[in-house]
Amino acid sequence: MPDMIPPETALPEPIHIPEEDLAPSNARLKRWGVGAAVVALVIAAAGVVSRVHNDHALRESAAEAAIPVVTVVHPTPAVSAPLVLPAQIEAFNSAAIFARTNGYVSRWLVDIGQHVRAGQVLATLDAPDLDQQLAQARADYETALANQHLAEITARRWKSMLAQDAVSRQETDEKEGDLAAKQALSNAALANVRRLVATEGFTQLAAPFAGVVSSRGTQIGQLVVAGTANSAPLFTISDVHRMRIFVRVPQSSAGQVHDGMSATLTVPEYPTRQYVATLVHNSQAVDTRSGSVLVELQIDNPDGTLKPGAFAQVTFPGGSGGALAGDMAIPGSAVLYTNSGPTIALVDGHGRVTVRPVRIARDAGTTVTVSGIAADDRVIDSPPDSIRSGDRVQVGAGPHAG
Repeated sequence: MPDMIPPETALPEPIHIPEEDLAPSNARLKRWGVGAAVVALVIAAAGVVSRVHNDHALRESAAEAAIPVVTVVHPTPAVSAPLVLPAQIEAFNSAAIFARTNGYVSRWLVDIGQHVRAGQVLATLDAPDLDQQLAQARADYETALANQHLAEITARRWKSMLAQDAVSRQETDEKEGDLAAKQALSNAALANVRRLVATEGFTQLAAPFAGVVSSRGTQIGQLVVAGTANSAPLFTISDVHRMRIFVRVPQSSAGQVHDGMSATLTVPEYPTRQYVATLVHNSQAVDTRSGSVLVELQIDNPDGTLKPGAFAQVTFPGGSGGALAGDMAIPGSAVLYTNSGPTIALVDGHGRVTVRPVRIARDAGTTVTVSGIAADDRVIDSPPDSIRSGDRVQVGAGPHAG
């Protein structure tokens, strides 16, 4: 018989909930679902808006980063400064001494640095073949003289016989014509003798004027050949009592120099000493290769401190720098050189660039003097070669032109 379950351990009866009591719970679940969906939509919308905002901000940042940052300088009024130009010093007179005849150097009498007077013998040549030519020419002249003397006697004799009608007029004229021919041969022989005598005189090399021997290119026993185009001079004589200084003045400053004006001269070996030279010649022509005008200054050189071929710097006085009223000074790095000439880049208050052509009045290297700009213009320093009018730039902190 199965076991009986005690009454105290019997299972409880199920609880019965009416359907009307379940309806409010389903409505709340629906409301919660709708609320969750709304929240999700709000969150998604906020994410989209944030992403769009971030993308827009990123594009703006990229656009701002793409705008180059430049440094601007302000022009300053140009000051007319002295014009300093390189120069070349040359002797007042200089002559290269070449041989006029072939021969061997038998001796040289002067060396470099020595002072010589006009006509002083510098070296002698030994020309034995020339001596033989001269001896032959003199013998030919003696022969021509003898023939002339014989023709002269014959012509005189035939002329006297013609007076006695002993000979014909034709024969007499022939004898006189032979005399004239013999005289011409004598003159030709004499001219040849004189030519060789003059040529022999060239075996003595003499100074054409007083000066200093600045070069010697000969040695004893050296063979020299006359008329060789590539031969070196045997001596060079320089007259250094007065010096010539040649300066090439840029065309922009050529109108500021004139004959008679003074300029100071300095040389590297005497940096603290200044020489005063006078402008004496102006070529009045612009060299097409250098775009400059050649001028010549002269200066006395009593102590010989100025040397031919030396480099010097000539300083023309203030007012010759080429600056005009209204010219402004800017750094040389602010100038762009294009096919149409020098230009500068200006930036306005809105960061817009304007490229403007300028005229350079004077180029001092670090600074240049230009026209066509005002003191309140903002000039871009070291502008890129690709900059164009209408470009946008950002102005950064930087030095101003002084």
